[in-house]
Amino acid sequence: MNTFFCSDYSKQIGEDVIGSATNYETYILVECPTPWTSEAFNSKWVPNNLKLLVEEVKRAKLPIRFLLIANDLTHKVELTTLLIYQKQKGLTQGYLKYEFQLPNIENVAAVVKKFLRGSISEYEKETSITRDILVCTHGSHDKCCARHGNPFYFHAQNTISHLELENVRIWKSSHFGGHRFAPTMIDLPEGRYYGILDQDSFKSILTRSGDSQCLNKVYRGWGILPVPLQILEKELILHYGWDWFNYKVASKILEQSLDNNTVLAELTFEKTTGALYTCQAKLVKDETKTLEIRSSCDAKQASAVVKYTVASLWLEAKKFASLSA
Repeated sequence: MNTFFCSDYSKQIGEDVIGSATNYETYILVECPTPWTSEAFNSKWVPNNLKLLVEEVKRAKLPIRFLLIANDLTHKVELTTLLIYQKQKGLTQGYLKYEFQLPNIENVAAVVKKFLRGSISEYEKETSITRDILVCTHGSHDKCCARHGNPFYFHAQNTISHLELENVRIWKSSHFGGHRFAPTMIDLPEGRYYGILDQDSFKSILTRSGDSQCLNKVYRGWGILPVPLQILEKELILHYGWDWFNYKVASKILEQSLDNNTVLAELTFEKTTGALYTCQAKLVKDETKTLEIRSSCDAKQASAVVKYTVASLWLEAKKFASLSA
């Protein structure tokens, strides 16, 4: 019997979680009752038209992530919630949310197609919810997400209600990568990823209070940034603390060596005062942190996980805020 748990192994070898967020332009979150099969969109409640759309998007290699979501009421509600999060252009704090309430899950594919063509459906709904937290509980895909994700989800609901955060919603989610960091979550609309969470670090993330150094252990990276820039952004978070989460950011990779061992990256950010800064950094492959690892419980062989480190960093003020700001 296979008793290998990828999350135990990752902890044991001291793998760093940063740089493990996946980068997408669009998240399409479809409310669907559990249980889900290992390939979530083959689950019994997923209609054929939606399955075909997901396959079409995959084949076209579009930067779109489809996920199934559910909460404790999903089985009982008459309507299906569809959430679409679209990355904002230019200086941004993450994604823009579009929320739809559909008569049933059969309507999802048509509304998504319409959205991707640039028009909004009549099912769009105004809501006071400003934050959606997704916790991977997809145990049929990887047992670590059942083992750590389910209890975390249960306690996280209590944490949210104790803090009386009425604008925050929490969902069970199908697999979005990084199960070896279970319990793992995405915080939308920012699109930031976290792993190896407990209720204390979760509380700090929710309230942006307490010691921001806890992010050193649990922050997987920001999904709007390519991997090397996720590592640079974490350095800036550790420098600016929770204030950083209020800043707007734009990024680009300026140069990359052919072997990907060296990256020259630029991150521009705007503070709440309007002051604008550009940070350039050279990131190099960190041989001491780059590992051969079995990335999931069922992986038959190890694969290389490349980690970067910030070798040098320049920070330049582009525009200072006016004195009245």
